[in-house]
Amino acid sequence: MVLAINLAQSIVGAVVGFWSGSTALLGAARDNLADAAVYGVSLHAVGRGVRTQVFAARLSGWLLIALAAGLVVEVLRRYFGGEPPVGPAMMAMAAVNAIVNQICLRLLARQKGGGVTFKASAIFTSNDSIANIGIVLSGALVMWFGSNVPDLLLGLVVAGIAARGGQEILEEAGKTPTERSKGAHS
Repeated sequence: MVLAINLAQSIVGAVVGFWSGSTALLGAARDNLADAAVYGVSLHAVGRGVRTQVFAARLSGWLLIALAAGLVVEVLRRYFGGEPPVGPAMMAMAAVNAIVNQICLRLLARQKGGGVTFKASAIFTSNDSIANIGIVLSGALVMWFGSNVPDLLLGLVVAGIAARGGQEILEEAGKTPTERSKGAHS
């Protein structure tokens, strides 16, 4: 269910992001697409051996880092030739995404003992929630200043959040099963 939700968020977010000219929304849409891909890989890994689960988590981490790099490129491209995005569209889309991400977090919380792949999924969704709050703020600042700079700055912040999430997932995947179980009990 979370996979389908993220795929839908990605499509709608990309359409609104292109229409509104928002780098932050395009970044969020790319992130949702990466999340959906990783949820698919994670679902494949559930019930399989630890190696498959760790591989799925590592793939998730590297996808997030690649997303971050792509978003930085998009920010630079728009910096050298972009109009201010449509602030109200940014704010509305981000608010809807924030609500949907909370639903996804609740769905994921029901999955006890899902291992490293579910931990990666929860990190993805938490990062999305943080980014969407920032997009709402950025949309207000775009409207206030009539400039694309707040959107571009937030695009960089979203890239940083994605890169940090990827790093967290890679760190979690690098732990032994004993280390992961100790972390869950502390």
